[in-house]
Amino acid sequence: MPICFLFFVILLSNSLLLFLMSLYFIIMDLIIFIEWDLISMNSSAVAMTLLFDWMSLLFMSFVLFISSMVIYYSDEYMSGDLNLNRFIQLVLMFVLSMMFLIISPNLISILLGWDGLGLVSYCLVIYYQNVKSFNAGMLTALSNRIGDVALLMAIAWMFNYGGWNYIFYVESMKNYFEMQVVSYLIILAAMTKSAQIPFSAWLPAAMAAPTPVSALVHSSTLVTAGVYLLIRFNLLFIDTLLSKILLLISVLTMFMSGLGANYEFDLKKIIALSTLSQLGLMMSILCLGFPKLAFFHLLTHALFKALLFMCAGSVIHNLKNYQDIRLMGGLILNMPLTISCMNIANLALCGMPFLAGFYSKDLILEMVMLSYLNILMFILYFLSTGLTVMYSMRLVYFSVSGDFNFMSLNSISDSYWMMLKGMLGLLFLAIMGGSLLSWMIMPTPVMICLPSSLKLLTLIVIFLGGYLGYELFQLKLSFNLVNNSVLINFIGSMWFMPLIFTIGINYPFLLLGYKMTKMIDFGWNEYLGGQQLYSYLSKNSSKNEFIMNNDLKIYFLMLILLLIVIMFMLMIT
Repeated sequence: MPICFLFFVILLSNSLLLFLMSLYFIIMDLIIFIEWDLISMNSSAVAMTLLFDWMSLLFMSFVLFISSMVIYYSDEYMSGDLNLNRFIQLVLMFVLSMMFLIISPNLISILLGWDGLGLVSYCLVIYYQNVKSFNAGMLTALSNRIGDVALLMAIAWMFNYGGWNYIFYVESMKNYFEMQVVSYLIILAAMTKSAQIPFSAWLPAAMAAPTPVSALVHSSTLVTAGVYLLIRFNLLFIDTLLSKILLLISVLTMFMSGLGANYEFDLKKIIALSTLSQLGLMMSILCLGFPKLAFFHLLTHALFKALLFMCAGSVIHNLKNYQDIRLMGGLILNMPLTISCMNIANLALCGMPFLAGFYSKDLILEMVMLSYLNILMFILYFLSTGLTVMYSMRLVYFSVSGDFNFMSLNSISDSYWMMLKGMLGLLFLAIMGGSLLSWMIMPTPVMICLPSSLKLLTLIVIFLGGYLGYELFQLKLSFNLVNNSVLINFIGSMWFMPLIFTIGINYPFLLLGYKMTKMIDFGWNEYLGGQQLYSYLSKNSSKNEFIMNNDLKIYFLMLILLLIVIMFMLMIT
C-alpha cells in the first residue's frame, strides 16, 4: 500500500471521529481539561495541559480532513520527487505542530506547537532548494521569529501569576494594568503569524513552497494560528484601545492585499493575497467583539481556499510549471472539471449566495453594519469586499475565458485522477460546508434587522465588483486608468513592504552578523581556539610518534643517558 494512501485513510478516519466528537461536545456542552504537572518549583508549576472543547475538536477535524486530501493529492503532484516520503513526513510534522497548538490552553505547550510550525514551514518553503526558495524561507523564518520572541516574553511576564494556563487568568489580566503587557505581546505574535501589516511581506514569498504545502498552509494551519490564538485570548483585548488599533491594521491589510491582487500576474501569489485579505477580515471582526464569527469564517475559508490552491496546482502542473496567468486562457475547454472546481472555490471566496463563504462573510458584513464603526472603516470594509470579487473575476477572465495563450504543442487535460479525487473531496464541503457549520456553531437563528438598502449592500458590492473586474480587464482599462508607473509599482508590490522589510533585515543585521562571524568565529576564535589547539596537539603527537617509532636507537640513547646520570651521582657522593 503506498504511504500517501495509508496516511490519507488514517487522517480521514481521525477527522470524521473528531467531527462526531465535536458534535457531541456541542450538544452536551462539554469541556474536557487534562493537566499533567511536569515540574513544580516553589510557587511555579510547569504543566502539560490539553483542552478538548467543541472549538478545538472541530478545528482539529478540519485540519485533519484538509491534510488528508492534500496528502492524497500530493501522491500524484509530487510523483516526480525522489524524496516523496521525506515530503510526507514534513507535512505530517506540520500538521502535528498545528494540532498541538490547537489543544493547548497553556503558553508553554503553545510555544512548542508555534515553534514547530515556524521550523517546519521553513523546511517546506526551501524544499525546492533554489535561490528564490532560500530567500523566501529566510524572510518567512525571520518574520516569524519576531512573534516567537513576543511569545517567549509573554511566558516570562506570566511568571507573575506563577503559572502559564492563561485560560484561568484571562479575565483577571484585563483588570490589572501591568498584566496588559501580555495582551500587547500576544497580539504582536498573532500579527506576525497571520501576516498583518507591517509583517505581510512573507506571505506571498512563502509561495515558493510546493503547491500542496501552500494549500495546507494558507487554509487551515500556519496563517490561521495567529487568529486562533487571538480567539482564545479575545477577552483580554476586546473593548480596549488595542482592539481599535488592531481593527485599523487588519482593515488596511484587507484593503492593501485586495488592491495588490488586482495588479499581480502570478497565479499562486494572487491566491496568497486573497488569503491575506480573508485573514484581515477575520482579525477585524474579532476586534469588533465577535470571536465565534471569526472562527466560523476561519473554518469556511479553510475549505474553499484549500480547494482553490489544489485547482491552481493542477493548472500549473498541466502548464509545465508556468504560473503567469497571461499564459493561460480558454482552459475551460481543456480542463473542464478542474476549472469548474476552481470557479466554485472562487465564487465561494467572493461570497456568492449559498456557497460556503456566503454564510460567514454575509453574516460578518451585516454585523459590521450593525456595529459602531466610523465611515472610514465602513468604506474600507465594503471596498475590500468589492476588490475581492474584482481580482477573482480578473483571474477567471485571464485563465478561464478568452483565447488560449500557451504553446501550441501541449498535453493539457483532466487526466490527473488522484489530484481530481483530492479536489472533489473538498468540492462538496466548499458548497455545503457553510450551511452545515452555521447550524452547528449557531443553532439558534439570529435576526439581524437592517434597512433594505444596507441589507442588499453586500450583494450589490459583490455583483458590482464582479462586473467591474471583468469589464476593466477585458477592455485593458486597468493600466490605462493609472498611467503613473510608480503608483502601479506601489500598489502591485504590497506598498513596497517586501523591499522595506528585506532592506531592514539585510543591511544592519545580516551584514553585522556576517562581519562578526568572519572576525570572531572564522577569525580570532578559530586562531586562538580550535585551530591553535589542533596545531599544538598535532605537533606533540608527531613528537610522540617519532619517539614511539624509533626503537633501539632511542632505547640505547636513553640507557647511556641513564648510566651517565647514575655515574655522575656516584661521583658526587
